[in-house]
Amino acid sequence: MAFAPQIRIPATYMRGGTSKGVFFRLQDLPAAAQQPGAARDALLLRVLGSPDPYGKQIDGMGAATSSTSKAVILSASSRPGHDVDYLFGQVAIDQALVDWSGNCGNLTAAVGPFAIANGLVDAKRVPHDGLCTVRIWQANIGKTIVAQVPMAGRQVQEMGDFELDGVAFAAAEVQLAFMDPADDAAGEGGLFPTGRVVDVLEAPGLGRIPATLINAGIPTVFLNAADLGYSGTELQGAINGDPAALARFESLRALGAVKMGLMRDVAEAPLRQHTPKIAFVAPPARYVASSGKAVAAGEVDLLVRALSMGQLHHAMMGTAAVAIGTAAAIPGTLVNLAAGGGERQSVRFGHPSGTLRVGAQARQGDGGRWSVTQVSMSRSARVLMEGWVRVPPQ
Repeated sequence: MAFAPQIRIPATYMRGGTSKGVFFRLQDLPAAAQQPGAARDALLLRVLGSPDPYGKQIDGMGAATSSTSKAVILSASSRPGHDVDYLFGQVAIDQALVDWSGNCGNLTAAVGPFAIANGLVDAKRVPHDGLCTVRIWQANIGKTIVAQVPMAGRQVQEMGDFELDGVAFAAAEVQLAFMDPADDAAGEGGLFPTGRVVDVLEAPGLGRIPATLINAGIPTVFLNAADLGYSGTELQGAINGDPAALARFESLRALGAVKMGLMRDVAEAPLRQHTPKIAFVAPPARYVASSGKAVAAGEVDLLVRALSMGQLHHAMMGTAAVAIGTAAAIPGTLVNLAAGGGERQSVRFGHPSGTLRVGAQARQGDGGRWSVTQVSMSRSARVLMEGWVRVPPQ
């Protein structure tokens, strides 16, 4: 029996921050996949190798972690004041699910470099040397991100001496500014969907658990490590090797999502895995990062551990870092209290792979309502492979 040959689709495999993903230009996708819907989802699932009941994504480009099962679709923007439209898909590993509900802050670092190299930024705006400002419209959440991409000889400069904990090799620094990252329409409080900086989750078997529910960068549920029996110094093995712990975190994530208005019922949680994120915080303490590097308590303002797609993240999601920076800047949140309280415009936190600094500009308006105008951080990005991906005919 004869079978049709595979389809070839132009694509680039890129690292952005501490994540990797397959990048496409919208115009290069098959016609049926150029629109949102089942055809697009089926294509991306097949590209990444999902759903895989073995949980390995052997027959695809994914690498069986939440950090490496990602797809990006980019197009020149028709929106005034923007260069490129950026759409992100978090591809589930063992389910036929592409979650479009949020952004990937790490892969955001690769959007500007890809857009410049692939002709999505007006050539007249690309300098010969120096920094190229790329204004990105993040289509998943409807927000603007500004990237400063280093250039040399009118080419994207990828090599450099910027070191990012969670990435083995140094590269060029890409500065990112997440503009007005909060969903001001979310719930009664906008940045805080419930209108409170600390809520209480009624968790069966756990009792009343304090939580900060915030929507900046990505909806996030913050908990105190001590309330869960943790120190905040845990690495992946301590959490991901404990099925009961993972189940508790998923239960708390679902409860937080309902309170934030993201789900009507906790039963919807399996269909919304990418958002909200859940994280736990603790005051500074000494620990040894996953690389073997010692992190002293004096090097950080607080400790944060976050879960993504049901597993403790090996470093920190970029969008969760936006939420951390924002929450740290606002007095009274669990994140702020773990960092020592008070007002601040930046925070350095410890994560499983090391440390990360995030800056945030928050202000309190009339009626005590908080808003955040900008969150900034630095990441790096690099092209790993470019050419075509091949997929069986859909």
